[in-house]
Amino acid sequence: MQKETRPFIPWELVDDFMTAVFVKLGVPEEDARLCSDVLMQSDKWGIESHGCNRFKPIYVDRIRKGILNPVTKIDVLKETPTTAVLDANDGMGMVASKKAMDICIEKAHKYGMGMVAVRNSSHYGIAGYWANLAVKENMIGITGTNARPSIAPTFGVENMMGTNPLTFAMPTDEEFPFLLDCATSIIQNGKIEYYARIGKETPAGTVIGRDGSTLTDSAQILKDLRGGKAALAPLGGIGETLAGYKGYGYAAVVEILSAALQSGIFLKDLDGKDENGNLRPYHLGHFFIAIDTDAFMGADAFKKTAGNILRNLRNSQKAPGQDRIYTAGEKEHDVWMYRKDKGVPVTEAVQKEFIQMRDELELTEFRFPFEA
Repeated sequence: MQKETRPFIPWELVDDFMTAVFVKLGVPEEDARLCSDVLMQSDKWGIESHGCNRFKPIYVDRIRKGILNPVTKIDVLKETPTTAVLDANDGMGMVASKKAMDICIEKAHKYGMGMVAVRNSSHYGIAGYWANLAVKENMIGITGTNARPSIAPTFGVENMMGTNPLTFAMPTDEEFPFLLDCATSIIQNGKIEYYARIGKETPAGTVIGRDGSTLTDSAQILKDLRGGKAALAPLGGIGETLAGYKGYGYAAVVEILSAALQSGIFLKDLDGKDENGNLRPYHLGHFFIAIDTDAFMGADAFKKTAGNILRNLRNSQKAPGQDRIYTAGEKEHDVWMYRKDKGVPVTEAVQKEFIQMRDELELTEFRFPFEA
């Protein structure tokens, strides 16, 4: 693992600070603590595109702009023994997602499986957080969400679909679960936002311009994406040579499941603007599934077989020059082992945002190690 040069902030301090900011903005304290925990989990796993880096621009700024409701009112629109449809009323996506996954797990305990669709929601943080809740109950967790349009379809250049993660978490007999949490694009918006913050170029071949060229200037890409002048390439890349149509197809699967099950909006209507170009809530859709392994051959049998599969994969012959093969969830576990006693590493941009939010909201009780 590359040596960390950024300053660390203790986990408890970050949690308390982000919770306090959310509360100041009108989020109920219990909900605020949950939202903070979701963001911190991203940093614990080293997925910094969805952690503290996104606290201000995705949540704080949207609440202040009036396009994200700090108090989340959840309505149950329809329910059967194994399914439900919820309306989050443009509240906090994490709060709605916790309610949805709790319902899935409760139904799975009773009937073996549970599935919930959510409409009129907002960014729900790292998808793996929700799938992993099922793992804690010896269940398989699956989730997906649509998002503001970013991905161009194969042979297209227009941003039509969100980065649309399709996420799976499965219990194993190891210290960590199998956790596959990734976008259906080669790169996601949060990663480009992170690159822009640290002054790094976006890898060539991951973003396409309206003229079909590949773009690399991270700061300019963010402007072009929001202006509809650029789009992300689906998994596999631009065109069919490296099977970009597969990523395009999986992105479409997530778009359909996120919108059609709850009769929500989709594609270009998720751009967060009304017909006059004014900002509005994003009205995102999510879906969640929990599958109880005890409803099959039992949790212990499942975890043992899953663990054996993953160990066999990691112990297979390595490519020349490579000393390790990973399975999904392993790198995240390694990052947590490294960071758990150190805290959250923060960039200079995030340091400035924390100070700005503290001072604006008069949270004078907070002082950060990097201010010494």
